[in-house]
Amino acid sequence: MSFANRGAWCAIVLGLLATAALRSAAAADAKSDFTSGTIDLGVVVTNVEKSVKFYTEVIGLKELPGFSVPGDFCADAGLTDKQPLTIRVLSLSDDPKATKLKLMSVPGANSKPSDNAFVPSQLGYRYLTIHVTDGDAALARLKKAGVKPLAKGPVPLPAGLPAGNALTVVRDPDGNLVELVGPKK
Repeated sequence: MSFANRGAWCAIVLGLLATAALRSAAAADAKSDFTSGTIDLGVVVTNVEKSVKFYTEVIGLKELPGFSVPGDFCADAGLTDKQPLTIRVLSLSDDPKATKLKLMSVPGANSKPSDNAFVPSQLGYRYLTIHVTDGDAALARLKKAGVKPLAKGPVPLPAGLPAGNALTVVRDPDGNLVELVGPKK
């Protein structure tokens, strides 16, 4: 191969490498739109103590340090009409990147209950799905707390979804739907 041909091949290889590097950089830039791969969910509840107890003792989440937000900030951000918020934070793990469930109650607020009869009963966020390692252990926690699964739960997942797993649906103290998905052991 002549020097000119080797130079052409080198130019082609370098061009391909540069293209791959640019694509990789573009992919990295696309991923950088978000600082976290999880979404936190804020839920207004009627009784925060009762809800924290349900989600920690019955479902198995861990309580993490919470925080308070002053009323003026809440008004400036469009969260409340100058009512302060005290947020109780729950998570499936201690991992700082884990999804957080943020529970709050606002004394004196005219909060309206949602229609939680079924998933399509109302628009909006409808349910939480929590994946458990042992469906039987989750059922034992529910039973101990006097929480009964809805309908025929637990029910095996239908064909096309992970085999050996079952779905158990329960309601939290405010009637919100919570799905527990995991293997029956």
